[in-house]
Amino acid sequence: MTDSPGPRTIPKKKDAAQLWDYALRALGRRALTVAEIRQKLREKAIDPADVEPAMAKLQEYGYLNDGRFAEAYAGSRRANQSFGKLRVLRDLRSRRVGAETAGQAIEKVYADTDELKLVEEYVARKFRNKDLRVYLADPNHLASAYRKLRYAGFGSSACIRVLKRYTERAEEIEES
Repeated sequence: MTDSPGPRTIPKKKDAAQLWDYALRALGRRALTVAEIRQKLREKAIDPADVEPAMAKLQEYGYLNDGRFAEAYAGSRRANQSFGKLRVLRDLRSRRVGAETAGQAIEKVYADTDELKLVEEYVARKFRNKDLRVYLADPNHLASAYRKLRYAGFGSSACIRVLKRYTERAEEIEES
């Protein structure tokens, strides 16, 4: 005898007042972009015409602001994960923040940030249990470390400059 997961509940659609309450609860759980909350409201609305008035009200009350969201998100990603500009920009774009808004937030948050120092912090955290001079002597490990740094959003030249501190083989990456 198999256990069935039970009956599936079909999400209930919401009227204008319920949509407003749903939006406030959703924003209370986590910060959302304008596009993300709009999509959530569209999925829940009985009448699609109820979405835009709710969105306007959210923006009027200051609950939605992609610029403020992007700055807070970028600051958090820089401070907590030591990610580079390119990674944070990619993440903001995946959260459907406009390109111009995301770019402005990145420039503001990273204005006084030394990318080399950020790369060093990232390397120190990600490879803290390894002797990097020995570990990066292996070309596969070196390539892997370079890919990790690039995926973390750092520029190619900054990655190579930091890796050169641990191995002469970093120049091989530059040449390929």
